Amino acid sequence: MQCRAPAKVNLALHVTGRRADGYHLLESLVVFTEFCDLLEADAAEQDSLSITGPQAARVPISGENLVVKARDLMRERFGAAAGKPVALHLDKQLPVAAGIGGGSANAAAALDLLCRFWEIDPDRQELNEIALALGADVPMCLAGQPLVARGIGEILEPVQALPRLAMLLVNPNLPLPTPQVFSALARRDNAPLPELVFRDGPGDLAAWLEATRNDLERPARELLPQINTVLDAIDGHGASVARMSGSGATCFGLFDHIEAAREAGEAIAAVHPEWFVRATATLAEKEAMADA
Repeated sequence: MQCRAPAKVNLALHVTGRRADGYHLLESLVVFTEFCDLLEADAAEQDSLSITGPQAARVPISGENLVVKARDLMRERFGAAAGKPVALHLDKQLPVAAGIGGGSANAAAALDLLCRFWEIDPDRQELNEIALALGADVPMCLAGQPLVARGIGEILEPVQALPRLAMLLVNPNLPLPTPQVFSALARRDNAPLPELVFRDGPGDLAAWLEATRNDLERPARELLPQINTVLDAIDGHGASVARMSGSGATCFGLFDHIEAAREAGEAIAAVHPEWFVRATATLAEKEAMADA
């Protein structure tokens, strides 16, 4: 069995408050991309996790890995129904600590995959509770479709009218821990997202995005000035929008078509071969993730 774990991109991210427990309140327009990790599950005599792929060396195999945590939490919740040993293999393509939800996407894929592997059929609310226990971004990654996330990320509103987008992802191949970015925020009570109005394709969306922002971008730029260079490179190669995703350091550019995104990516990679550069397209709606 297989399950894709798509990259999560925050097209806009507004920090609107902070709870007493320290969690920040957000409003974010989120999309997912064809570019993804791949998680596989096979029957085995004992549990295991193996990881390959270009980003494998940066991912722990221990209990700190969110795939392992997802497996163990499913066992804790469902007991004997989740008792069959499973060999999990992760093909790690997404950059780590990069603001595109790599670990959260892996955890969501594990929940989806293990439900099928163990033939468990929890209702959506129960599965979302498990996902939230793994991290604030996991419920949205489990949804896997364009949406607005509110609260700490657990209040999800699907967005039906969002067009499919050609996108370029660029990261300077430098990790940026999320807690450091949130700690550097100058203000935590910013205005929420404007009303979602984009009915005429990518151009209309780009105009809507001009009235939005990523409130984490400024502190991230201060912590990692290379983000400025990344954004300048994307903007300089014809992107209609250039912005950082999540807490960084991955930035994205929106283009009129995928060929333009690929051409921009090739030009940027030629100048900065040490960077992570990938052209991709967003998923317009939740697509079947499984290949049994």
